[in-house]
Amino acid sequence: MTGTHAHGSASDATLAAILSELDDNKAEDIVQIDLRGKSSMGDHMVICSGRSTRQVSALAEKLMDMLKTERGILSKVEGKDTGDWVLIDTGDVIVHIFRPEVREFYQLEKMWLPAGEARTS
Repeated sequence: MTGTHAHGSASDATLAAILSELDDNKAEDIVQIDLRGKSSMGDHMVICSGRSTRQVSALAEKLMDMLKTERGILSKVEGKDTGDWVLIDTGDVIVHIFRPEVREFYQLEKMWLPAGEARTS
């Protein structure tokens, strides 16, 4: 990307750290969505699944710890206590961690991506 400003590269670095952490902790079906130019809520959205409420909560906890210790980011979090759907908002990157059934019900990817454009990593 040419002409990337400092904010963009910082959010890209945060995105890369999040994707790496989720992958390391065995999150499933990780999808990233570029929100730049589509929404003012952030630059990126990440959607992934955990196999159980316990794994969803553990993924959220590990991700928030990594963001705080390695990147100095205090995230807003919702839903960690129930473990069906956890939302973590870093300001630049919004992360949704779902149990598979809950993810299937809400189908966030379909709201944000044109048909056939889901990018999994």
